[in-house]
Amino acid sequence: MSLTDPLLDRRPADAARAADAPGVDPVVLSTRDLQVWYGASLALKSISIAIPRNKITALIGPSGCGKSTLLRCFNRMNDLINGARMEGEIRFDGELISGPGIDAVSLRRRIGMVFQKPNPFPKSIYNNIAWGARINGYRGDMDELVERSLRRAALWDEVKNKLHRSGMELSGGQQQRLCIARTLAVEPEVILMDEPCSALDPISTARVEDLMDDLKTDYTIAIVTHNMQQARRVSDLTACLMLDETASADGHRTGILAEFSPTDLLFTNPKDKRTEAYITGRIG
Repeated sequence: MSLTDPLLDRRPADAARAADAPGVDPVVLSTRDLQVWYGASLALKSISIAIPRNKITALIGPSGCGKSTLLRCFNRMNDLINGARMEGEIRFDGELISGPGIDAVSLRRRIGMVFQKPNPFPKSIYNNIAWGARINGYRGDMDELVERSLRRAALWDEVKNKLHRSGMELSGGQQQRLCIARTLAVEPEVILMDEPCSALDPISTARVEDLMDDLKTDYTIAIVTHNMQQARRVSDLTACLMLDETASADGHRTGILAEFSPTDLLFTNPKDKRTEAYITGRIG
């Protein structure tokens, strides 16, 4: 499925080309010198990152450093914000998706998103799953799709006898898994999660984390989290964003990428002093 005008440059980025080497995980999402503005304010500065397939990548860093902004770049959600603009490259499976002519609806079908606060539709559990599939043209067995999606979200056994009750009646953790099931129903390749457990209790958080570990077999996941323990538990790689000290001195909050490496390495032997200061709680 093409997301761009055929005249756009579709050459793979260096990161994607490098991923073809033996022993290197294929890159699904990559940025090169990505910069994002909200009006005159620079929110992200020169971000270059490569997210591999079937891995969980965590984005961590202090408040205001642009983690959610970066996440929303991957499915062009920032386009919905007045005054937002970006420069640089974003590629999805090697295809340039940061230029003009992008079919954002098609892109968001392939790169789904789960938000911080569970947001089920004011519909039945069944129709929460079926609605998105219907508007995206699904013509298969809807009952089978609903069951499959709920099973993948580890929710089927809890709701199979009340599919026609409102999704709003579920607990917070169940609502978040319902939102994940709704995302899975449109068969994305990538799932973006913006602090999906911040509103949940520890038991519900553990269930969502277990679900993420299961889902990475079939999906690529990128998650924003403020919880250092969660990043260590669930992610394969971690990107630490920090505030640009030069910009901060002028009263601006601009995020930069301090470090990106395998999670175990980043937490046990960080290469950047700012990363070490953040994960040990000296700044934050």
